[in-house]
Amino acid sequence: MPANFPVAVKPAKRLRQSGIMPPLMADSAATNIMFSSLNLDPQILRAIEEEGYTEPTPIQAQAIPHVLAGRDLMAMAQTGTGKTAAFTLPLLQRLLPQANTSASPARHPIRALILAPTRELAIQVEKSVETYSKHVPLRSTVVFGGIDIKTQKPALMKGVEILVATPGRLLDHVESRNLMLNQVQILILDEADRMLDMGFMPDLKRILTLLPKQRQTLLFSATFSDDIKKLAHDFLANPITVEAERRNTAAETVTQSVLMVDHGNKFDVLADLIRARGLGSQVLVFTRTKLTAAQLARKLERVGIPSDAIHGDKTQQERINALDAFKANKITALVATDVAARGLDIDQLPLVVNYELPTNAEDYVHRIGRTGRAGASGEAISLVDGEEDRRLVEIEKLLKREFPRERAAVAHTPRAPSIHRPDRPAPHAFVKKSAPVDDWFMKPYEPSPAAAKNAEPLAVSPDKPKKQIAALLCRPPVKP
Repeated sequence: MPANFPVAVKPAKRLRQSGIMPPLMADSAATNIMFSSLNLDPQILRAIEEEGYTEPTPIQAQAIPHVLAGRDLMAMAQTGTGKTAAFTLPLLQRLLPQANTSASPARHPIRALILAPTRELAIQVEKSVETYSKHVPLRSTVVFGGIDIKTQKPALMKGVEILVATPGRLLDHVESRNLMLNQVQILILDEADRMLDMGFMPDLKRILTLLPKQRQTLLFSATFSDDIKKLAHDFLANPITVEAERRNTAAETVTQSVLMVDHGNKFDVLADLIRARGLGSQVLVFTRTKLTAAQLARKLERVGIPSDAIHGDKTQQERINALDAFKANKITALVATDVAARGLDIDQLPLVVNYELPTNAEDYVHRIGRTGRAGASGEAISLVDGEEDRRLVEIEKLLKREFPRERAAVAHTPRAPSIHRPDRPAPHAFVKKSAPVDDWFMKPYEPSPAAAKNAEPLAVSPDKPKKQIAALLCRPPVKP
């Protein structure tokens, strides 16, 4: 670690008992560190400069020297503080001695494995690896579920040094014999707490058995819990623990507010908030359920606000298309469940709205972390009804702060005017009318004078006996 990089040791009795080093906390002086002083290769520094960065964030300044030294690391930092670059940059530096331009797949075994809990996060991490490795001969790819596994096989067959994967799809490729993990030197668990929440622990243990015992393991997470400590104890060897921010904190660059509103009026308040900022301003809206997300996106469309939804029932391609349209400003509102609370990296996202508060208070931190990233300012507004008071109190306890409750002004949201072609009448003009009826068909039958004159009465012989007519036994005969 550079001599001019000061750290303060934070007391942590429980961490010492578990065999984990106490966390190192960055102070304000750490921001004076430059990337050029972190012993990174000039080609990596060139990629960093091309992205417009010169100074590392606190978590990067703390983590990079330890990773370069080959230490196992347990890093805690809130979302949006540069965690991905904190492990990507030293990872590239450590693999540089084995980088080569050979066309043989055997010269490009998987040397680094990065596990992420969601498809969106995996895609984002691999994009970051591509960005910082564009000037060095290291290959990377990403595999995740939701698409045909056969489309991912060719990239694996060509050989890659860095593989980003979701746990389930990684095991699918292992079973299909599309890859081998026996040469992995570095294992990185990104958003480890989310992996535990999603039930990936059995998959992680199975993956662990496929890796060499001698390796470097890095665990990055936005939250710090006893379950994470246990995971670190099982996966890491005598790790260094660094923490750039107090656990479970929201970024100071995000302005947070709460609007109290009846559940039935939430949609009108949301539409007013979006219109007040203009349809050209992006807003990310979070709901608890997939059904609510889909319905809310359709309702916003009906009132003239371009919208789409991301949730678990959408195919991966549909989710990618919706996110791309949002980033390209083709839609104003992106409605998402907590599947998007982590992993979405949207430049200069100005507003996040919690249409419904999350069930887990920690997910609130990740939701609002989609705005106010990389030092930019952002705003997070939560629409809270009476039934969500308990969830709001849990969030306040987690953040150790109390939000002022402000009653939202409700205005009726008009529907967007219907658009009709000028050569066609409006829909209300299409009224089915009865065809006109000639009065002649309504008159009773009257024989013509000629027919009445020629008509002869039927002659009936009085002596002829009447013919017997059979009758049903169930009813009397009809009288003449």
